[in-house]
Amino acid sequence: MPSICAPNGTIRENIRYGRLDATDEEVEAAAKAAQADHFIRTLPGGYDMVLNEESSNVSQGQKQLLTIARAILSDPKILILDEATSSVDTRTEILIQKAMDQLMKGRTSFVIAHRLSTIRDAGCILCMEGRRHCGAGNARGTAGTRRLLCQSV
Repeated sequence: MPSICAPNGTIRENIRYGRLDATDEEVEAAAKAAQADHFIRTLPGGYDMVLNEESSNVSQGQKQLLTIARAILSDPKILILDEATSSVDTRTEILIQKAMDQLMKGRTSFVIAHRLSTIRDAGCILCMEGRRHCGAGNARGTAGTRRLLCQSV
């Protein structure tokens, strides 16, 4: 997932980076769809809180939710998500997963993940070991496929 785009900008400006002509209402709707609205409203200044130079005044999981809100706002046809749930706690992973589910609706998505829980609803899962393809299936497949996926992920 890309990092926050505009350090020293507000949260609203960072989400709006996904579509520069978006209204405040569209920005907030994207944040709601990304499961970010609640935490944003609890921050000092809410949507108008300025992110510091390193964006260290929000957590890693919150940064990822803001990035998902930006992607929802930009409405891409194809998504590539790389380790969207890495380095976050279980509670935040659940929020990110809900946001990803919303984001991936109606579009082609490539999700790179080590956690099987991140890709549990994928239509097709390709497993790689090193640079070699070592299996394919889905999380709901046969016991053998699930075993292969669990060993690979």
